[in-house]
Order: sequence, then C-alpha cells, then structure tokens
Amino acid sequence: MKTLLLLYLCASVAWGQGNLDYDEDVEPTNTPADTGAPVDARGHRPIMKAGDTYIPSRPTPPPVGGASRYRGRPTSAPVGGPQRQEKVEQPEDGGCTHASEEMGVLCPTGCELKTTLLKQERNTKMSISELRPQVDDLSRSSNNIFNYVNRMSNSLRERQKVINDNSRVVSQYTDQVEEQHAYIKETVDTVFPSTIRVLNGILDKIKEKIQRLEKAIQTQKDDCKEPCKTKCPIPVVSGKECEDIYRRGGKESQMYLVQPDATSPPYKVFCDQTTQNGGWLLIQNRLDGSVDFGRRWDEYRRGFGNTAFDTGKGYCNTPGEHWLGNDRISQLTKTGPTEVLIEMQDWTGAKVHAQYRQFTVQSEVTSYVLAVDGYSGNAGNTLLEGASQLFGVNRTMTIHNGMMFSTYDRDNDKWIPGDPSKQCSREDGGGWWYNRCHSANPNGRYYIGGAYTRQMAKHGTDDGIVWMNWKGSWYSLKAISMKIRPYFASS
Repeated sequence: MKTLLLLYLCASVAWGQGNLDYDEDVEPTNTPADTGAPVDARGHRPIMKAGDTYIPSRPTPPPVGGASRYRGRPTSAPVGGPQRQEKVEQPEDGGCTHASEEMGVLCPTGCELKTTLLKQERNTKMSISELRPQVDDLSRSSNNIFNYVNRMSNSLRERQKVINDNSRVVSQYTDQVEEQHAYIKETVDTVFPSTIRVLNGILDKIKEKIQRLEKAIQTQKDDCKEPCKTKCPIPVVSGKECEDIYRRGGKESQMYLVQPDATSPPYKVFCDQTTQNGGWLLIQNRLDGSVDFGRRWDEYRRGFGNTAFDTGKGYCNTPGEHWLGNDRISQLTKTGPTEVLIEMQDWTGAKVHAQYRQFTVQSEVTSYVLAVDGYSGNAGNTLLEGASQLFGVNRTMTIHNGMMFSTYDRDNDKWIPGDPSKQCSREDGGGWWYNRCHSANPNGRYYIGGAYTRQMAKHGTDDGIVWMNWKGSWYSLKAISMKIRPYFASS
C-alpha cells in the first residue's frame, strides 16, 4: 500500500513540473491573426507546444479508511500471585483452659461472663428507662427548633432576594442617571457652544444676504426711475420655424419666436436668414468658450446657453453660445425632411462647412438616435464615414451616424457599455452622438489658440472642438455652428 502511494505522489509531481512553463513569453502557435505581439502570461495561460491539449484536474483520492489492522494491546500480568494465609487455630469454645496471647494470660469461664453480663443488663435497662422521657422531650424541642430555623432561613432568603433585586434596580437607575448626566454635561459643554457658533455664522450670512438684497433693490429702484427698455425686442413676425418666418417676411438674421406645434408653447431661436437664401434655425453655436458644454442629460434635453445678444443695433442680431435642446431638435427634424449645415472656422480665419440633406434626431425613448445622409461640403464627411486618417475597425468606430446621444451621466456610447471608466462623454468634455469615441466633437472643451496636447487635456484624450477630417484630433476650432431647415429641392 505504501509503495502504491509513493508511486502516485511521484507521478503527480512529474506531471506538475511538465506544466510549469506558463511564465515564459512564448507566442502561441494557434492564433486568430499573426500580429507578432507577445502573449501576456498574466492574462491567461496559453498552450505552449503544438498538439498540447487541456488536461482537466484529476480527482483527489479520499483518505485511507476502514477497519484497523491491530487490536487493543493486552494488559500485562502481575509479577507475583496472591499468597494464601494459613488458618490460625483458635482456642476451644466455652472458655480457656490454658494461656493464650490473643485472649489474655488468664481467661474467665463462660458462666462467669454470663453472670456479669446479666447484672450489667439490669442496670443498663433502668438507666435507659429513666433517660427515655428526656430523649423524647429533647426530640420534640429539636423538631420545634428545626422548624423555627427553617422558617427563619426561608424568610432570610426571601429578604435577601428582595435586597438583591433592589440593589440591581438601584444600580441600573444609577447607571442611567450617570449616562444622562454625562450626556447633558457634554451637550452643555460642547454641543451648545458649537451650535451657537454655527447659528451665529448663519445669522451673519443671512445679514450679508439681506444687505446685498437691499443693495440690489436700491439699484433696481435707481435703474427704474426711468422707463425700462427691452434690449432684445421680439419681432412681430413669427412662424413654425425659421423657413416659415422667412416666407412671412422675416428676412433679418436675428432672434425670433417659433412654435412648431400648436399644442406646445413658443420659444426663442436665432434665425440665419442670409446664408444660402436663409431659413436656417440655429441649434448649436460655439464662438468664445463663454458657456460650459460639459452638462448633464436633462440640461441637454431642455437646452442651455445664450440664444442671442445685442451688439448695439437695438435688437439681438448676434447668436450666443447655446444648445437648443434635444427635445426641440427632435420635434423640428421629425415634422418633415430636414437638412443640416455645419459651419466651422479655425484660428487663422479659414472657414469650411459640411452639409447633409437628410438629418433626423429621434425622440428621447430611443436616446435621440442620430440619422444623416447626403453629404456635401469641404470639411470632410465625418458623421457618415468616420475619420479619414484611420483604417478598418479603428475608422468604423468613429462613425456618428446611427449613434445614441450620450452625456457624462447617461452613457449610451459603444465603448464598453456599463463601464464607468470607459465613457466618451466624460473624457471628451460634452454631450454628443459618440461611438467609440468620435471623429467630430463640436461640444468639446474650448481651447484658445487651436493646437493643444495630451498634457493639456483633462483625461489625455482629444477633448477639444474637433473635426478630424479637417484639422485632426489635436486642433480645437475657434468657432462651429449647426443650423437646420426644412429640406426642399432648389429650383
């Protein structure tokens, strides 16, 4: 049996040593593509030799069991056996006739012993008769005393139990009183002064706010001494969108009021009525970095920024940095065929554009899926074809057509969905229809001067206002805008 166990152990050790070469950087022979890159042994254990097969773990033999081969050890026998004592002959019954060491030198006869014992018996019975009443009295007294002592002991135990219970209750109340006293003392010595200081600080801040409000009220009163004038008066003409306004006579590029749906309230937009015969409604604009585009999902849904401002003409004729809002963009593009014009400018003043004859943004139920087609222009077809500098799957993953909208708090891109460390919007600075990740990033971070580096980027990625097919990844544009209008064939 021992020999079999030793042979089994030796075979197991030899088999294990034959599989200890997984730390070597050896390129596996059966690979999907011959890339030439070494295998990372920390990631998995590759098969090293041709013809190797995976050997599953052998079952572990159970421990040896069953009946024992030995019985209990016998008890050793004593050294020497017991020795028999010889019977000693005693003197004859009925008295002594000779001298004996056990019985004494002289021994009385049996008759003499009988006479003596009878005399002693009579005397003893008389003494017993005299003592019996006394013993009875003592027995009765002892019983009474015993019963009394038992009653006293029981009473004492009950009293002791009551005393112990009282002592325990007193101890508990004492502990509670001490805890309450310590809490009250700590509250009085520490909490109350701290709370008073905090309240004093809050009171001082409230006083400061009251003073600022009083100052602001006084400023408003001073400003309102004369009749107030509207800085951006809304034109009388309005319509469903900017093309409708243009056809109704609103041919000045400025801020207007539009109402695409009669059931929805109207809202302000900037209409470009000069570019390509006008009718363009501005949905996005970047020009100076005054508005942060690293916003949440709800802000991109509602819209944010400054629609337009006045440059001294008495009306808002200059668009500001803003995002119209995904709900409004979706509503405008789903009412009918819509085209989009994307205009951009670098820091030398050069301008290019990309135009798509078909542009649709679905509703929030689909996370505002983007659909474009029919490219023309000189900026490069990034939305449909991706970055022209890349090839294969690297280029495919930069196409924006068909993507869902993503923000840093709503990850809908194609870069390991669900992994918070792999989010395009968080790394690239704004909300957009990211793939994995982009070839165009109009809502990225604003870098003054154009060129920027990985060290300047927050996450080391190309997070600027990028249009890769024109200026590459590491050039942030000075200005970019997106405009839409109903598509119709020009005559």
